[in-house]
Amino acid sequence: MPGYLDQYGAGEEQRNRIVFRAILAVLIVAVAGSLSWYLFRNHHQEGVVKTFLAAVKAGDYKGAYRAWGCTTDKACSGYPYEKFMGDWGATKGAPQANPDGPPDLSILGMTDSESCRNGVLLTVAVNPSRTEKLWVDKSSDAINYAPYPICPHKNPWAIMLHRTVGKLRKPFLR
Repeated sequence: MPGYLDQYGAGEEQRNRIVFRAILAVLIVAVAGSLSWYLFRNHHQEGVVKTFLAAVKAGDYKGAYRAWGCTTDKACSGYPYEKFMGDWGATKGAPQANPDGPPDLSILGMTDSESCRNGVLLTVAVNPSRTEKLWVDKSSDAINYAPYPICPHKNPWAIMLHRTVGKLRKPFLR
């Protein structure tokens, strides 16, 4: 004859397995979601710069100037089309040409992306001796040269996160 406490705790092991698997699933989804958000949060601004770089690679300098946010009819203040051609044009002897030389199409591409408060700081490899820091404003998608080399007002934890986990973003930049 079975005793009163013989069945005590019989379903406990199965219940513990279900709870453990549920907690593990929630943790995996949270980590994967957080990592995906971190890797793709600058995706739109990176696309703006990729459009600009594709136009430069194709030799469509007027299209690249439009992607910069300017037109040949209405030039950007402080950055006329001639200066743009000196910086991004393919000829080395162009007037006001960049002393580091024209873009090397085999190297031209983004190498880093860092989110700041109101914009994204993107590092672009132009040629073997020249890298440029570009700034894309989050509200207007306007490209400009970065006003500072690193994002201001970042706490040390955010800097450490960018220097470690931010390296995972590199395959998505090319």
